[in-house]
Amino acid sequence: MVQEGQKREREGDAEPSRTPSKLEAIPEEDLEQELVGPVLPEPKKRRVLEHEKVYLDALPRSKDGHLKFWKKRAEGIEFVKHFRAHLGAVDGLVLSPDSSLLVSFSHDKTVKVFDVVNFDMMTMLKLPYIPLCAAWIYKKGEARTRLAISDQGSPDVHVYDVRGGSDDPIHTFQPHRSPVAVLAYSPVRDTCISADQSGVLEYWSGSTYSFPAAAVSFRSKLDSDLYALAKAKAQAQHLEISKNGVHFAVICSDRRVRVFAVRTGKLTRIYDESLEAANELQRGDTEMFKLEPIDFGRRMAQERELQAADPALPTNAAFDESGNFLIYPTLLGIKAAAESSQKQAERDPTLIATAFTKERFYLFSKREPPEALDALNSRDVFNEKPRVDDIMVEGGGAAEAQNILPRGAIIHTTKGDIWLKLFPDECPKTVENFTSHAKNGYYDNIIFHRIIKGFMLQTGDPLGNGTGGQSIWGSEFEDEFSRSLRHDRPFTLSMANAGPGTNGSQFFITTVPTPWLDNKHTVFGRVVKGTDVILNIEKTKTDRNDKPLEDIKMVNIETKMAID
Repeated sequence: MVQEGQKREREGDAEPSRTPSKLEAIPEEDLEQELVGPVLPEPKKRRVLEHEKVYLDALPRSKDGHLKFWKKRAEGIEFVKHFRAHLGAVDGLVLSPDSSLLVSFSHDKTVKVFDVVNFDMMTMLKLPYIPLCAAWIYKKGEARTRLAISDQGSPDVHVYDVRGGSDDPIHTFQPHRSPVAVLAYSPVRDTCISADQSGVLEYWSGSTYSFPAAAVSFRSKLDSDLYALAKAKAQAQHLEISKNGVHFAVICSDRRVRVFAVRTGKLTRIYDESLEAANELQRGDTEMFKLEPIDFGRRMAQERELQAADPALPTNAAFDESGNFLIYPTLLGIKAAAESSQKQAERDPTLIATAFTKERFYLFSKREPPEALDALNSRDVFNEKPRVDDIMVEGGGAAEAQNILPRGAIIHTTKGDIWLKLFPDECPKTVENFTSHAKNGYYDNIIFHRIIKGFMLQTGDPLGNGTGGQSIWGSEFEDEFSRSLRHDRPFTLSMANAGPGTNGSQFFITTVPTPWLDNKHTVFGRVVKGTDVILNIEKTKTDRNDKPLEDIKMVNIETKMAID
C-alpha cells in the first residue's frame, strides 16, 4: 500500500512532474526531460484526390437487416426512407448500371429490389438457396432487367428478370467448378467477370452466358493472368470493373489488390497492403507514410482483429468516373492509386466509407465544417431512432442499446456548475468509466485535491490526497489517445495517471493549453459552459502541495445523452 501511495502521488502527472504554480519560463533542458515518449506529429499534408467522384446516394447496408436511403444535398445529406428489408444481416447490396435499381439479399433466402428514384420497394424474390453474390447484367434500354445470383452451396448462377413477376430463373448455368464468390458486369463490353472460392477468374457474356470472344483479345485463359489468384492461393473478396471497361480490380484474401486489363486479362499492377508491407514501410525512411508508434500499434492490432474475423468482413474498392483512380481502404487510411489524367476535377467529389465496429458511415469531401471548433460533431446527421421492439428482435441488440454512452455531463460543484462535452466515439472506455462513476455516485462530495493556477484543477480521488481511486473494473485501464483530441486549448478534460496505462478515477481540467501532455494523458472531453466557475476555483489559495486551503467539492455529476 505504501508503494501504491507513492505511485498515486504522481497522479498529478497531469504534467509529468511538478509544474510551477506561476507561469514562469521552463528551462529548455527540463522541458526535454518532461517530454519523454511520443511527441506531437508534424502536420500531415492532405492528399487531394483530384478526380474521385460519387454521384450516387449513400445506401448503407446493415447487420440487422435494415436498409436506409439518404439523399445528397447541396449541404450535407438528408435521411429519406427506412426499410426493414431482411430478418437477418444484409449480405449484399448492388446498384444497377443505370443507377435506377438497387438489390439487397440475405441469408433469409430473400432478394429485395428497390426503385432508387422513387425510394420504394418494387418486388421480392424468394429463393430455394442461400445467395452468395449478385450482379445486374443488363444495359440501359434493354427490355429485361436481368439479375444474376450465385448459389452458396453449388457452382450455379441463376439469372432472373426482376420485372417478370416470377421467382423462377430465366436461365441457370455453371461458369465455375465451385461456388461463385464475387461477380461484376461491364455494360460497355457486355461482359461479366466472376471469381469462385478457389480463386479462378472467368469471363462470360451478359447476353449469351458464354465466353465473350468479341470483347477480349485472348482465346485461352493460358494466354492471360486469370489464374493469378489461384497460383497465389488467394480468394477474391471483391471485384470492381471501371466504368469505361478498361480495367478491373480484385481485393484478395492475401491483402493484395490486383489490377487487370479487361481486354487482355493481363495483370497490370499489384498493390501490397499486407501487414508485413505496412511494418516494413513504418520502419523505412519514407517519412510521408510513417505514423506515430502508438497510432501504428493501435491500427495494427485492429487490422489483426479484422483479419481474424470469421466470416471475413466486407471490404471493397471503387473506380472513379474516369477509370483512372482506384480508391480502397488500407491500414494507413484510404488510398487512391491512379494513372496520369488531364481531366478537370469535379466541383463536389464525395467519398463514402464505413468503419470497423462503428454504427455509422462517413463522407469525405473538400467542404469545410461550418464551425471549425466543432469539426467532429457539426456534420453529424441523425435519422429516427430504432424502435425498442426492432432492437429486441436481434440477438444481443438490447444489451447494445443499454450501452449507448452519454455525450455530455454537468459537474455540480460548491462553486457552480461545469458543463462538459464528452467524446465516446474516440475514447469509449474512458467515457464509460467516467459516466459510470458519475451515475453510481462515486464522485459525490469528492474535493478538488490539487489546484495549480495557470495550469489545471485535479479531482476524482475519494481519499482526497491524490493517492486513491480506481476504475469501474477495479483495475487500471489503458490510454485512449486520438489525433483529433489534444491538449491544444484551455478547459480540456483529461485523465490523470501515474504513467502509461494507469488510469483509474482521477481526472483534471486544464486552464491553459498544455501540449506537452499529448500522448501521455487521455483527452475525453471539453468544457462548453461554466468556464467562469473553473477560473474562480483556480484562484483558490493552496498550500505548498497545491491542495486548496478551503475544501471545494463536486456535489455530484449528472450525465447527459447530449450537450448543446
